[in-house]
Amino acid sequence: MKMLIVVYADYFDVSITNAFKQAGCKSYMKLHDATGEDELSEARLGTQGASDKLKSLFIPVPDEEIPRLLEIVRGLKAKYPTVGLRAFTFPLEESV
Repeated sequence: MKMLIVVYADYFDVSITNAFKQAGCKSYMKLHDATGEDELSEARLGTQGASDKLKSLFIPVPDEEIPRLLEIVRGLKAKYPTVGLRAFTFPLEESV
């Protein structure tokens, strides 16, 4: 199993969530009102100068599903290049 984490500007929430639901992702956790910045997009700090915030989807998926879901992210990045969309994967092991 892997955990796919998708980080994006909060104003893009409906489009991102719907894309993964349409791809068959039934389990996810969403983190609201995160802040941060990186070298590839505008700062999203929740301040007057950088008022946008971030959201993150945490999606547990079998390893073999990762390439297909990353293609969704690549497609969204190509369609909306200024959204600051990022994706990360981590090994996932259920402990309880």
